[in-house]
Amino acid sequence: MIHKIIIPTPFAVGDVNAYLVKGDALTLIDAGPKTEEALVALKHGIKVAGYTLDDIEQVVLTHHHPDHAGWTDAFEKAMIIGHEYNQVWMTRDEDFLQYHDRFYLQCLKEEGVPKEYFKWIEKMRRPLNLLGSRSIDTYLHDGDVLPGHPDMQVLETLGHAQSHLAFWSERSRVLVGGDLILEKISSNPLIEPPLDVNNERSKSMLQYNDSLKKIQQLPIEKVYSGHGNEVYNIHDLITTRMEKQRERAFKVRDMMKDGEKTIFELTKQLFPKVYEKELGLTLSETIGQIDYLVEENLITVKRDERGILLYEQS
Repeated sequence: MIHKIIIPTPFAVGDVNAYLVKGDALTLIDAGPKTEEALVALKHGIKVAGYTLDDIEQVVLTHHHPDHAGWTDAFEKAMIIGHEYNQVWMTRDEDFLQYHDRFYLQCLKEEGVPKEYFKWIEKMRRPLNLLGSRSIDTYLHDGDVLPGHPDMQVLETLGHAQSHLAFWSERSRVLVGGDLILEKISSNPLIEPPLDVNNERSKSMLQYNDSLKKIQQLPIEKVYSGHGNEVYNIHDLITTRMEKQRERAFKVRDMMKDGEKTIFELTKQLFPKVYEKELGLTLSETIGQIDYLVEENLITVKRDERGILLYEQS
């Protein structure tokens, strides 16, 4: 049994979906943002299914973003389960928050973003207030069996988030997919700091493409997604979306026909009306296309004397 619970969020993406899954354990997959409106909806959805919050035995996170991982605190008797990368975001100690700010400041500098936009880092911290604060009790890895659900396999599906997991039932041919694949839009592969401060950032778009290819090989008939309606016919949908992503990448490459460009310059061209309001999302989208083009040897990159990365056609 998979019971869908629709939860309001204060974010532009709109409502988020949580799923109550009955098996050997009563499991809630995702928990909405930590707002009062979300808690009311969560309680109501669980009550409609015939349960209370105290009946939930484990809360499983598809990923750590605030619209999915907020109300872990409401389930005091439940185990909290998810990818290891969730942990630093859920606990948010001062060392991590300082590292968070340093990482994104360095990104902005390399991307050629003017100093007047550096205050965006403070804005990035605000949604963290809508995250839960429970530690992860059990880490899940690719190929694991989801505890309490012997027919559900854990799939590591990184890209949109560095903590992203999906849950696949071969028996019923359904995937609880988080934000991996949505009905009407592609998920934005976000830039996030690596757990090891000595590592380079992950190339989220390349990870995301690999994750899509991974699930495209499975005989999935239905995806319970993190937002909106269930998704069907995902093989063709993934093929179409990957073709469109490649087209967007070539559009970015064409913007370099007159010479070198920074990420910020490209972002302004790609998103002239929204880049200031949604700087993080638009920069992430541009970086994703740049990473793809670099990987395909279609553009080259160099660092100037100020530390800014410059890209041009190969």
